[in-house]
Amino acid sequence: MAKTFNDIQLLRTTFLRGPSVWTYRPVLEVWLDLGELEDYPSNKIPGLNERLTTWLPDLIEHTCGVGERGGFIQRLEGGTWMGHVLEHVIIELLNLAGMPAEFGQTREISQRGVYRMVFRCPEEAVARVALEHGHKLLMAAINDQSFDLKPAIHAIKTAINDRYLGPSTGCIVDAAGERRIPHIRLNDGNLVQLGYGAAQRRIWTAESDQTSAIAEGIAQDKDFTKRLLTACGVPVPEGQIVTSPEEAWSVAQDIGFPVTVKPSDGNHARGVTLELYKEADIKAAFALAEPEGSDVIVEKFIDGVEHRLLVVGGKVVAATKGETVSVHGNGKATLRELVAVLNLDPRRGPEQEFPLDWINLDAGAVKLELNRQNVTPDSVIPQGQSVLLQRNGNMAIDCTDDVHPDVAYYATLAAKIVGLDIAGMDMILKDVSQPMKGQGAILEVNAGPGLLMHLKPTSGAPRPVGMAIADHLFPREDGPGAGRIPLVGIVGTRDNAFIARLVGWLLQLSGKLTGVASSEGMFLANRQTQKTNTANWAGAHRLLTNRLAEAAVIQTTSRSILEEGLAYDRCLVGVVTDMDGYELLADHDVLEAAKMRRVLRTQIDVVLDDGAGVLNADLPEVADLAELCDGEVVFYTTDAANAVVAAHRAQPEGRAVLLRGQQVVLATGGLERVLGTLDALRLPTGHAVAPSALLAAIATAWAMDIAPDLIAAGIKTFEYQPA
Repeated sequence: MAKTFNDIQLLRTTFLRGPSVWTYRPVLEVWLDLGELEDYPSNKIPGLNERLTTWLPDLIEHTCGVGERGGFIQRLEGGTWMGHVLEHVIIELLNLAGMPAEFGQTREISQRGVYRMVFRCPEEAVARVALEHGHKLLMAAINDQSFDLKPAIHAIKTAINDRYLGPSTGCIVDAAGERRIPHIRLNDGNLVQLGYGAAQRRIWTAESDQTSAIAEGIAQDKDFTKRLLTACGVPVPEGQIVTSPEEAWSVAQDIGFPVTVKPSDGNHARGVTLELYKEADIKAAFALAEPEGSDVIVEKFIDGVEHRLLVVGGKVVAATKGETVSVHGNGKATLRELVAVLNLDPRRGPEQEFPLDWINLDAGAVKLELNRQNVTPDSVIPQGQSVLLQRNGNMAIDCTDDVHPDVAYYATLAAKIVGLDIAGMDMILKDVSQPMKGQGAILEVNAGPGLLMHLKPTSGAPRPVGMAIADHLFPREDGPGAGRIPLVGIVGTRDNAFIARLVGWLLQLSGKLTGVASSEGMFLANRQTQKTNTANWAGAHRLLTNRLAEAAVIQTTSRSILEEGLAYDRCLVGVVTDMDGYELLADHDVLEAAKMRRVLRTQIDVVLDDGAGVLNADLPEVADLAELCDGEVVFYTTDAANAVVAAHRAQPEGRAVLLRGQQVVLATGGLERVLGTLDALRLPTGHAVAPSALLAAIATAWAMDIAPDLIAAGIKTFEYQPA
């Protein structure tokens, strides 16, 4: 009889929301106790590998540390421990749920049989669901028990749909990421901040903080929008607001048939019925439109093809056209059966990621279409007969390259008239490649337009509409660094709050309204706004969302890095003062001073290419971090003869701040400038400051390109009192 193993114990889970000891991106860290499975790697459990690869055949694609397709399978067959196996199981479950996940690591700690396993996932709730089902699957495989994969995938997909950004917001965020513009999700929905502090912009789906509330209100009032457009010479269909089915019929007779009946402020084509001639149909269409908006409009039906043009920043960046939806009879199947086959189209689905909706035979608009054709869902459709199901709302055929300049002109003009920076223009056109007048009209101007039809057209090329919006919000001509403010990150234990506050003061004097998040509280423009400790993820997060902050100085700790990750993706200057304090981190398996390097290197790993790492050259373990810095390195030392600094200054551009006797010297290669003596650079409050802390602050300010004279003057005017 096969041995039954006890469950792998999940000792603790920690979601690291920013750069950490593992990676630059969010991960879920899980501490695992394998128990007796520590003595049973994958090649010692009969049938385990076969069960895993049967349930998850795409494990063959995992390269693992081998670096080639099938690498993880090689590890399984050669024998690998269950923490590593769980990592790959979870990654594959996330892949199957539609969220590509490629990063994971598993490392043994000092306690036998206990491992730290991490995997990348942007949303904590999704990561925890994936962990739960990955754990169950692995234990079922270990103990040769049954496991139903479909419910597990469904649960993860549900978590993804509940927690992830919608496709419109997501594509903008992804485009911003391609340009290295950071983002912060501000709520559980689709409100997202792009950039930090005063450099930020905000989006909510396809609306931005440049989208006028007045313009959005105008766009929602379709009748008023038409009047504005008409006044400016934009072709629109004749129409009138009606208040009853009887008035709808009366107005239709006045306008002339056929007509369209639609809500005055609806969206997504809900409640819209096209090409109506008969009194009964018009009155029924009124009943469909009334619940979808404030008023109902009857307007002249214009023959042509539905089009949606996306206007961003005064330019047409994408266009799609629609098609009617019909089914064709075979003389055997009922309409309901034909529609069921139609709904199997992989482009159709109920969620936002599908470009086309399922056809619902119980929907009012579909029922009305069927009534007009004397067909019911249970009718058997004769061979060769077509049944029209939908006339509108299916705009998913890309036609961007065919748009005539005249059509684009009227689309951008309409957006300007309404006042929208991002607008979806619903147009009826016989031919989008021909001038507009005489063959089309603008039906609606939509704020917050959906972008999925342009991202996943049913035919034609996808369009980079997310990048168009990102470029609109952060023009490329503004140069690199879009969305970023000067940001200093400081980690260590030696007078770091003082360093943070002095650097913040010097940045303030340089002309930037500066926020400081430190263990002594939060400061803005050197005024304390919060007294509690903010040297953590939450404090930094609050500072980076503050639209007043034109620069930020953020103090953090080793524990915060281990338990939360950094609150920012990159920084202009990263400062490491020391590697003290490992004795307080035993609960994170940091049991010796040497292990602090892996923790504190995080601060240097996130320095931008055009930034600088400021390092204490008096501590060899800190100075050694220089090799990890993508930007410049600025050393500071209390020993003018420091060998590390001497070697660094052998480079013509190698910068250092050093103490020679009582003189503070700024050195660039072989050039030196005396900033002043320690006595001359004394704080006005008389507070005693360790020379190394003063040098660290000076080096940081210098790395920020603050002029030496301003640094010296700023120190003398910094009225510091420990909080």
